[in-house]
Amino acid sequence: MVSVTKKYQVTIPKEVREDLGINAGDKVVFVKTKEGKWVLMTVEELTDQMVEASKDIEETIIESREGFKKGVKKSLESLGKRN
Repeated sequence: MVSVTKKYQVTIPKEVREDLGINAGDKVVFVKTKEGKWVLMTVEELTDQMVEASKDIEETIIESREGFKKGVKKSLESLGKRN
């Protein structure tokens, strides 16, 4: 258990710092989970989670480009048939 100071500061216990890999000068964030609970994590951990969550974006962008290309080609072909 820790106490909050008048300036709303707390000291992170050693065991928690070690478990989270927090060192002096590190940046930490508070993230609200889907369940509505707050979690403390390092910026590096948050970044890793964001990268993992977006791992399929590159494939999606490539698929979107291909779909756009096919759509434009089809539209241009249909315009050419009208003339």
